[in-house]
Amino acid sequence: MAPGLYRAMAASVLSLHAVYIGWVIFGAFFTRGRPRLAALHVATLVYGMTIEIFGFWCPLTALEAWLEVRGNVPAYSGPFLLHYLDAVVYPDIPPNLLIAGTVPFAFGIYGFTFGVSVSDIRWDEKTPRRGF
Repeated sequence: MAPGLYRAMAASVLSLHAVYIGWVIFGAFFTRGRPRLAALHVATLVYGMTIEIFGFWCPLTALEAWLEVRGNVPAYSGPFLLHYLDAVVYPDIPPNLLIAGTVPFAFGIYGFTFGVSVSDIRWDEKTPRRGF
């Protein structure tokens, strides 16, 4: 295949990666009253935080790097967030500090949204069930 096609596919994977991270961070806002969607969000939240905290391998990062090498783009090493956000949003911040700030931020957003959702629940039997 032509290098341009690999670069285009790498850009697509980059976009998918950004959407996934957005879902992990802000997905709780879309799960109110949808228990199945909430369960999916909790699973992706735990997976995303586990990868960030313990430095596990991310399949989207690996796929993007593989496509960039084949598209003659210098591949980066390290996590997706550190590569794309470190230089722009967090200049000269050590990776451990970046992760230490990102994880509590995500927990805080989820905790706030879950707290609002729990306070909206009516505990009487006459309340119709919402969600799926």
